[in-house]
Amino acid sequence: MLGPIVNAAAIILCGLGGTYVIKGVPERFENLVMKAVALALIYIGISGALENQRVMVLILSLVLGAVLGEAMNIDRQMNRFGLWVEKRLGFSEGGFAKGFVSASILFCTGSMAIVGALESGLQGDHEMLFAKAILDGIIAIVFASQMGAGVAFSALPVLLYEGAITLGATYMRDWLTEEIITEMSAVGSLLIAAIGFNFMEVKEIKVANLIPAIFLPWLFIGLESLF
Repeated sequence: MLGPIVNAAAIILCGLGGTYVIKGVPERFENLVMKAVALALIYIGISGALENQRVMVLILSLVLGAVLGEAMNIDRQMNRFGLWVEKRLGFSEGGFAKGFVSASILFCTGSMAIVGALESGLQGDHEMLFAKAILDGIIAIVFASQMGAGVAFSALPVLLYEGAITLGATYMRDWLTEEIITEMSAVGSLLIAAIGFNFMEVKEIKVANLIPAIFLPWLFIGLESLF
């Protein structure tokens, strides 16, 4: 569990640093920096999605994932949790829930979280998660300077997600093939692009309700192998 713990710790420290240390930046600079970050997320998301080799799997995963996520209303549940924490801990910033939801999705999607956690659990090799911790920390500073301490609290779902994969790596090894990881990462990359569009304030997308789509390539490719 060393890899997931270090990754979560980096998010907490950098998120709190971005919230309480980086202060006094003029609002016009903050707005432009967020737009720059949004453009970077859109680029990273689209370029990652282009790694997809199974377009129909991607489309079906997004469509069915949207239906499942909307039925469960994951976005509302995550925002409700964020607002509950904000109220319980006495935070006054309005962007707490948005920071928590956006950062949680961003830090949990992508191949580095999956592959890094697998390597951590199977081989005791934490190098990839250590590298991810550095990247997540940098992003957490930027996000937290705009949206506050909610970004730091995204360390909890990151720890649970990566920790579950690490602890279950022995059982997942034969099921998480390279093809499945590629397709899951492609779907996750599109969710990253969607977060970028949200920050650009083009059109608000309930990205959290698309989370189930990340795992559906696993189902579709698994069923395909049976037939």
